[in-house]
Amino acid sequence: MKGMWGKILTIDLSNQKCEYEKLDENIYRKYLGGKGLGIYLLTERLKKNTHPLSPDNLFIIVTGPATTTNVWGQNRYAVISKSPATNGYGESYCGGNLAPKIKGIGVDAIILKGKAKDLTYLVLEENKVEFKSAKDLKGKLTNEAEKYMLEQSPSGSGAMTIGPAGENLVACAAIKSDIYRSIGRGGMGAVLGSKNIKGIVFCGNKKTPVHNQEMLKQLNLIVSKIGKESPVTPRYQKLGTPMQVEVLNMQKCFPTRYWSKGYHEKWKNISAIHMQENFELESMSCPPCFLKCTKKSKILHGKHKGLELEGPEFETIYAIGGLNELDSLEEVAYLNDLCDKLGIDTMSAGNLAGFATEAYKKGKSDFAIDYNQPEKIATLFNMIANREGFGNILADGIKPASEKLGLEDIAIHVKGLEPGGFDPRVLKGMGLSYATSPRGACHLRGTFYKAELSGQMSPNQIQGKALLHIDYEDRAALFDSMILCRFYRDFILWNELAMLIEGTMGFKYTKEELQDIANNITQMTRKFNHREGLGPETDTLPKRFLEEKTAEGAALSREDLQIMLNEYNAIRDRI
Repeated sequence: MKGMWGKILTIDLSNQKCEYEKLDENIYRKYLGGKGLGIYLLTERLKKNTHPLSPDNLFIIVTGPATTTNVWGQNRYAVISKSPATNGYGESYCGGNLAPKIKGIGVDAIILKGKAKDLTYLVLEENKVEFKSAKDLKGKLTNEAEKYMLEQSPSGSGAMTIGPAGENLVACAAIKSDIYRSIGRGGMGAVLGSKNIKGIVFCGNKKTPVHNQEMLKQLNLIVSKIGKESPVTPRYQKLGTPMQVEVLNMQKCFPTRYWSKGYHEKWKNISAIHMQENFELESMSCPPCFLKCTKKSKILHGKHKGLELEGPEFETIYAIGGLNELDSLEEVAYLNDLCDKLGIDTMSAGNLAGFATEAYKKGKSDFAIDYNQPEKIATLFNMIANREGFGNILADGIKPASEKLGLEDIAIHVKGLEPGGFDPRVLKGMGLSYATSPRGACHLRGTFYKAELSGQMSPNQIQGKALLHIDYEDRAALFDSMILCRFYRDFILWNELAMLIEGTMGFKYTKEELQDIANNITQMTRKFNHREGLGPETDTLPKRFLEEKTAEGAALSREDLQIMLNEYNAIRDRI
């Protein structure tokens, strides 16, 4: 087998011991790497009903067979664990420059178990693990901590770190790398914080040999040709993900005013065009990538003039800007930067702020906040990260917070995780996505909004929707196992995936065999949830999505959701 090392590293933090272990090749044949390997290790090695924030939970870092190659869109890593946000399967992915430095230490997965006695950071090299005191980093912001750790480490290293939110075990705590990049969803930063780990430095530079380098070169030529001909490519290169703000508003499915509306009257103020005209921008990419969707930004006007960051991305704009009805992209960018430094997921944070406004309006909170109040949102984010006042209630996550306040009926989440920025009352297939995603309401497990917005399938079609949805979801599971950027979904289809797997690992699969592998990986994540108490009854949507229309009149009925769920489960169970 090529493309992977066939070896994993387990670090026992409680005893400061480490163990390198070889895995059987059949595990890789069945699960590939990345997500597949991660869910296999989590299922096999995590004891049932382990509390997500206990020392016994496992924090698993994985890379994929494509990592360290020159394949387009491969520079990503993942963290897999039991999520403190959902008490079920948790995963989050991140681009940037860190992935090859992780795989470069010569292992395919790193498992942290136990809990360090004192606040610690790790330095990982090939066949070497160092435990370093992080006492001077306690309470430090993510950018400060990352800078410090890298200054103390070998040149060329990369690092991931948590901020105050992770140290305080906030359910939406993120992990940062490359200063601006995020392992955001599901509270993975809280899991790292629960283990008394402030961060991890990776000093790897090894590259895994591949089975057929010529095949990978041919694959890159194919992908380049498709990408060059695609109208999507220049839009990503110029506008990045904020281009979705206009698209979603035109379709009346841009979540606004905490999910009560699908249209933001001042959407132009938080759009890609505003960003182009009022920010100094530089298009950047995760190497190697021709999409260059990331925008390094500098605010040119107003009270935040001079602020520099990467982004804001669409999902941050929707959550912080749309749900809170902000009318300034500059304020969204400022709050984005604040979340990054505190180590909070911007999507959950924006949802929590919208929920907080509704809680205050209903007399359930003494924290006075209204829509379009960025200063109040900034105060709230600090309160959440530091578990102060009303922020301490929100810090436990949307599900516990809504239960404590008696506001379960207005809270928008699935299994404890808030949705992406696509209203399922318009894009019906996204309702199926949110309901069935094992990590909670997730737009990325299938990115089915692409099919509905592009006209591949009508958003209002119900019958037969699950079949195409599963095709998207299966390819996404393989993307996450290799690991690839989701934005290459139009360029790398089934034939290209087969080429990638054969070229890297040497395993030759038919489309049907790849579908079996993808289905098995997806089913394992669902079975993990079932074993942890998140049964099929949790595959549903919030009450408001099924009983309340948007202000523009869009609706999704329980009956239509059930038709899609029945079709989905029938197909998944018979594959």
